[in-house]
Amino acid sequence: MLQALEKFERTRLTADDWEQAALDLIAQQGVNAVAVEPLARQLGVTKGSFYWHFPTREALLKGALERWEKQDVDTLLNQVEPIADARERLCELFRRTGREAKSHVIYSALLRALDHPIVQPVMARVSQRRMDFLTRAYRQVGMNRSIAAHRARLAYAAYVGFLQLALQLGMPRLEHDEFEAYVQHVIDTLIPA
Repeated sequence: MLQALEKFERTRLTADDWEQAALDLIAQQGVNAVAVEPLARQLGVTKGSFYWHFPTREALLKGALERWEKQDVDTLLNQVEPIADARERLCELFRRTGREAKSHVIYSALLRALDHPIVQPVMARVSQRRMDFLTRAYRQVGMNRSIAAHRARLAYAAYVGFLQLALQLGMPRLEHDEFEAYVQHVIDTLIPA
């Protein structure tokens, strides 16, 4: 009977389901909360289902973070890359970034876990890719290499700093109109006319 139940769970849940559940848990409670037993309970299955898809908790964490990294590229960078006008591409990146609330929460949780050997290389890749994208975009609006790199760092620091203020320090949440005004101010400040 137990084997039949585990076989049913294997066919019902996929590795993607486990990875997404791990990302949801990271968003809610942080990296250290990712554990097989609580995830199995949350998903309503036995631990056997987990071990069908992943040999270890670390393998799940690695898969979940790779999934988040791919979603990050797919949902932001690949969607704004085709915009021909470099200034409008930057503006749209800033606007879209402001709307990716769940990704922000995961990113913020991962910042708190930079000492984790699986988290650190993912965050380094994501941050470098974002910085490279911003630097290229600033170069395309006419800035020289040095100024573009500085502006990219400033823009990225503003993003990370805002997340820290909002999610780590619990600064008062901005209402929708206030947040939209803030994003527009960031655009006006960091993107040349």
